[in-house]
Amino acid sequence: MNKDKIFKLAKGFRGRAKNCIRIARERVEKALQYSYRDRRNKKRDMRSLWIERINAGTRLHGVNYGNFMHGLMKENIQLNRKVLSELSMHEPYSFKALVDISRNAFPGNKVPKKEGLSTVS
Repeated sequence: MNKDKIFKLAKGFRGRAKNCIRIARERVEKALQYSYRDRRNKKRDMRSLWIERINAGTRLHGVNYGNFMHGLMKENIQLNRKVLSELSMHEPYSFKALVDISRNAFPGNKVPKKEGLSTVS
């Protein structure tokens, strides 16, 4: 890269990293490495956030994340984690319907027991 492009990319850096070509070149190269790395890490972080949200939503209905996803896979419901996450947060009744479908498809998904309620007298 020529000097002008490096200084343009180094705009906003602190100290001599913005106006001394040798230091600016090093800082710009490192900044580009960070941006390349973090574009991939952003995808990883978002996926883990979606999984956490889905897991929280399914545990409200007595099912864990792995069993829920396995039940959806067996029923051939192809919703991605982003959509499932949005449903669990903003559409609780629709998400409960999916949890019920998943529970019926996979016998490992047990109906939660109500504590404190006894039918035996």
